[in-house]
Amino acid sequence: MSIKAEEISALIKQQLANYQDQLKVDEVGTVTYVGDGIARAHGLDNVMSSELLEFSNGSYGIAQNLETNDVGVIVLGRFDDIREGDTVKRTGRIMEVPVGEEMIGRVVNPLGQPVDGLGPIHTTRTRPIESPAPGVMQRQSVTEPLQTGLKAIDALVPIGRGQRELVIGDRKTGKTSIAIDTILNQKGQNTICVYVAIGQKESTVRTQVETLRRFGALDYTIVVEAGPSEPAPMLYIAPYAGSAMGEDFMYRGQHVLIVFDDLTKQAAAYREISLLLRRPPGREAYPGDIFYLHSRLLERSAKLSDDLGGGSMTALPIIETQAGDISAYIPTNVISITDGQIFLESDLFYSGTRPAIDAGNSVSRVGGAAQIKAMKKVAGTLRTDLASYRELESFAQFGSDLDEATQSKLNRGRRTVEVLKQPLHKPLPVEKQVVILYALTRGYLDAVPVDDIERYQNELFDFFDSSHADLLETIRTTGNLPDEDAMASAVKAFSEGFTPTGKN
Repeated sequence: MSIKAEEISALIKQQLANYQDQLKVDEVGTVTYVGDGIARAHGLDNVMSSELLEFSNGSYGIAQNLETNDVGVIVLGRFDDIREGDTVKRTGRIMEVPVGEEMIGRVVNPLGQPVDGLGPIHTTRTRPIESPAPGVMQRQSVTEPLQTGLKAIDALVPIGRGQRELVIGDRKTGKTSIAIDTILNQKGQNTICVYVAIGQKESTVRTQVETLRRFGALDYTIVVEAGPSEPAPMLYIAPYAGSAMGEDFMYRGQHVLIVFDDLTKQAAAYREISLLLRRPPGREAYPGDIFYLHSRLLERSAKLSDDLGGGSMTALPIIETQAGDISAYIPTNVISITDGQIFLESDLFYSGTRPAIDAGNSVSRVGGAAQIKAMKKVAGTLRTDLASYRELESFAQFGSDLDEATQSKLNRGRRTVEVLKQPLHKPLPVEKQVVILYALTRGYLDAVPVDDIERYQNELFDFFDSSHADLLETIRTTGNLPDEDAMASAVKAFSEGFTPTGKN
């Protein structure tokens, strides 16, 4: 068989035409130590801080300690099958998570992978988990209210869009319930919600997800879950991953509410990572940059300027205290970063006052700027009334001979406490909050027995729904209190027809 020279040259030309002169260079290091979710690698001389690294078993890690001889890496996911001597290579990018509308209604882990068994998430966009917070000129003042649906919060410690309001208290005092109720109240408010569960029992998270599904709130909510069985690095990156998902909507002009439940567990996970990386420990064995851990996270929540689309991200970080000690290290750090706090007290919770908000220690640094005018008018004296009632209550226990003014203050105080109580998962529209607080502060409830307050409130709402829907509509659409005479005559007409059955 003869070989023709033309055929050989044609074949060579074809091969040369497909040849691409491109060299692919990977910077590869060697694992020198692995254990407890931490790896050390030698040979990655040009690696960047927080860069994503890929191990030979397919796992990823984040470069944390850049030392002279080696690099300290936190491993995301499984580290059991990483061995000393394995290769690890640079990716040239920092940790990213998928973002976009496709994430809504899903339960994902901190890497953005679905854990709800509903199949893969088809999204093409990603966002780095760490990004700079908006600067001073990129923000605007917080003026738009974010209604929680809870009378005790919307009247006493109002939250505005773009605010960071800390929810703080001992375990089992209703912190998560406040956050979940706030998410439920965003239905129809054009707000995307992100719920980040850090170190929460998986059965608890399942319950919260079912609650959101039952009330139709999962239609506008993303749940990021890092359970207690996950390695510490996953708990550490979870809030940043949630923020990245929220920021995507904020920078597209939408409103976002993000809940971090809770940052105490994230701080503990970061302490664990830092000690394993042999960073010098400081107070309570936390590393020196523990303040920066939370400040760079919470500063990403803001109300953007109109030039950037006017979107907002409102943060509700949750912190768990030990025996009500708000002067501990992590609580004081986060209090100093946020724009106010809602303090929940165990004694109030166990005495049946729920939500168990301590009006004396709770504060909103945005204040009345985040309230509609109608609420500002009816709730103006509420905080001082409640504070003076708490003070008088302790003295009233010791003496029975009280003058008339003190007696009336105590009576008003008891009714105020009763009005501010609210059942679980029943957020109230702002217009109805205004109506019941109007009746309270204008003295219409003073003659109603305490046992009848709840019935009075429910029947008052029914009365307004059926006979004075126009007044509710005025409050809802304008934010102003309707004509004083119309409001007074409506509440008076109902109060005169109300038949009390309880005792004072």
